[in-house]
Amino acid sequence: MRRCTWPWQITTVVIVAGVVLGGCGSGDDGKAAGPKTSAPEKSAAQSGPPEATASASTGGKNASSLAFQPDPAKVPRTKDRAEALVAAVALKPQAWGAQFRAQQPAASALGTVAELDEQCRWERRGLPRGVLASLSRYSEIPAAGGKGEVKVSAAVTVHTSVREADERLASTLEEPLRCRQQQVRSDEWIAGLMSTATPYGQGNNTYADDQVVEMGKYLTSGGTQTYYWYVTRLGTVTLAVSVKGAKGYSDNELGTFASRANATMLNRVEFELGGES
Repeated sequence: MRRCTWPWQITTVVIVAGVVLGGCGSGDDGKAAGPKTSAPEKSAAQSGPPEATASASTGGKNASSLAFQPDPAKVPRTKDRAEALVAAVALKPQAWGAQFRAQQPAASALGTVAELDEQCRWERRGLPRGVLASLSRYSEIPAAGGKGEVKVSAAVTVHTSVREADERLASTLEEPLRCRQQQVRSDEWIAGLMSTATPYGQGNNTYADDQVVEMGKYLTSGGTQTYYWYVTRLGTVTLAVSVKGAKGYSDNELGTFASRANATMLNRVEFELGGES
């Protein structure tokens, strides 16, 4: 089975996006780098078979090939199978690195997902139709030695079909246009987001069916820090990694945290779902 060797490629994509697009303004896919209180469930997820679909970032054009062909028997079609997959793939602190520890709480509640509401606020809600399971895990590097506290998140969502997963990527591209500033908590905001989309076969993307990378600023009462957010699709699974920077950490270091985490989770999805790549 293939093992990804491309973390530095994604870091390059992020840095180039920041240079080309500059600081102009523009789900749980782990948008927040830390935990939020869960809201009550709204609706139960429905199961169903995967479907072929067009890539979100190609404007509806069918991709010429796929990054990975899972074993159909291993693709989750039930809530229990999906929950087992998200638990196996979402990164715990030690997978980020020896310097990381769990935030409190360390993970989101099962049966919930983060959504950007009409007031541009991120809230955890019950799983919508088309989602079988979602899990976010939150980690951090404690402040020490004159450096600030880095906060990260790793989220995995299993959809009922490729179409549903692809639509999640499409909404990710639309969100910065609808909400130039996005409220994470009462005193925390994400702003200045710029997105770059790279479907499989374009640029350096030889590892995922589709990917959206966002770079912006995380605003708190303590100041402004660099913020990265990756959302990647492999079949019916979407992965999200967020990194909120801190004093003493360069953009390159933060981008490396994000790209390595993304690579690790993609490898885990491939391992869990078998198949060919």
